[in-house]
Amino acid sequence: MLVELRARHLGVIADLTLVLGPGMTAITGETGAGKTLVVEAIDLLVGGRADPRAVRAGAGEAVVEGRFAVAEDGALSADGTGPEERVLRRVVPAQGRSRAHVDGSMATAAELAELGRSLVDLHGQHAHQSLLHPATQRAALDAFGRVDLAPLAAARRRQAEIDAVLAELGGDARARAREVDLLRHQVNELAAAAITGPDEDAGLADEEDRLGGAEAHREAAAAAHALLTAEAGALEGLGLAVGAVQGRAPLAAVEQRLRGLAAELSDVASELRDAAELLESDPARLDAVRERRQLLRDLRRKYGDTLAEVLEFADEAQARLAHLEQLEGRAAGLEAERADAAAAVAAAATEVRRERRNAAPRLAAAVLDRLAELAMGQVEILVEVGGDDGSEVAFLLAANPGEPAAPLAKVASGGELARTMLALRLALTGAGRGDERSAVPTLVFDEVDAGIGGEAALAVGRSLAALSRDHQVLVVTHLAQVAAFADSQVVVEKHEADGRTISTAVLAKGESRIRELARMLSGQPDAAPARAHAEELLRAASRLRSPQRGAA
Repeated sequence: MLVELRARHLGVIADLTLVLGPGMTAITGETGAGKTLVVEAIDLLVGGRADPRAVRAGAGEAVVEGRFAVAEDGALSADGTGPEERVLRRVVPAQGRSRAHVDGSMATAAELAELGRSLVDLHGQHAHQSLLHPATQRAALDAFGRVDLAPLAAARRRQAEIDAVLAELGGDARARAREVDLLRHQVNELAAAAITGPDEDAGLADEEDRLGGAEAHREAAAAAHALLTAEAGALEGLGLAVGAVQGRAPLAAVEQRLRGLAAELSDVASELRDAAELLESDPARLDAVRERRQLLRDLRRKYGDTLAEVLEFADEAQARLAHLEQLEGRAAGLEAERADAAAAVAAAATEVRRERRNAAPRLAAAVLDRLAELAMGQVEILVEVGGDDGSEVAFLLAANPGEPAAPLAKVASGGELARTMLALRLALTGAGRGDERSAVPTLVFDEVDAGIGGEAALAVGRSLAALSRDHQVLVVTHLAQVAAFADSQVVVEKHEADGRTISTAVLAKGESRIRELARMLSGQPDAAPARAHAEELLRAASRLRSPQRGAA
């Protein structure tokens, strides 16, 4: 619930602080005193549109802060002291974008609005009234009709679980069959290639180089052999050099080195001769080597940058194929289970649609009964249900006889929408739908009593008081018949100070409350008849309210 609200420099509000309690609080005051600004402050606090024109003249920014007490289950705290407190803050500068804070940390307006929707529901001239949202309308219908969503939710969970397992197996049967075919092709292709090892392509490259230049290699070896062994060649020259130094003691070491060179050169000449004789061209083998290298290049292009990666891919593909083949039996069973789960989802959705369609006219009738008490007996309410599972729920309203029904957002004025929301909540409360009643702890009604009076005003006050048993209810009203039902009453007054108009808010108790009610009744707060009427209103409201509420 909203425990404390503070607004500074918002319109005619210079600095206003409200400490609020549980139950029903009426906000009253003269026209133009700033009552609606209190609602606008709450609207800003829960993510409403920020208008720089709302900043008080001469001020740099408007600031709104609110402290909320939240019970463990998010419901209304009976005494306003929930185990958790949330502090929301909104700053609207005269120029520039607004800023938001949640519990002292910066937040976006969207985040503020998301949290605000769980704390406050505004009914009046505000864009984020929950009744305008299809999800709220659907939830209200389900709560009223006691629609059992558990079987549908369970069926959908089971189908999702099976889908997840099938996805791990490779999707549906067709997808798995396609993957198995692809894997078999890849495994067979790699097996047929019979790669001898990660270095096969390097060995083939060397062989291709040798075979491709065999003739040139043979000719080079022969030429080198001839140069070494020909007349006046290197071997003959070395022999002459050995003979020249032979037997000369000072040159003995040189002689030994020359003899070594001659022997080494003779061996090289023999190897060149052998190479020239053995190196022969082999076109067939060369073509085979080139084809093999192209095959390995194709495999690397498809399966890895290196043969090592290709071989690793082959192992993984073989393992995946074996896994899928082993799971074919399980997959077939899962497909059968999924078909059963899909049938269960369809059956549960059909039942939910049936229950929603059965509940729709009953909810419309219950809301109409409440609206008749709230001086809206001429309107028509329809609850339409569409979609395979009835998830498309729409509340339609015809505000005047003879007019076609249309969505609430398009045809309902602020007062009509506020009373329609009040009627809906009362219909749900009367049907004992406790879950919905505790969904949003604080309800704010603005213009709920527009255009009514007399018995209808008493009915609105009585209805708001009944609603405040399970919610904190704040209502801006100009009717004493409504304000008399409140547990507390806050009076907004306009004053002039230092040549400026400012608004203040005070809690009216005892004599001050009787005086305010008398003013609301006759415009003469001190007139004896008006005061007597005010006192009688308080006594009557005390009798008409639930015994759980005492007189304020």
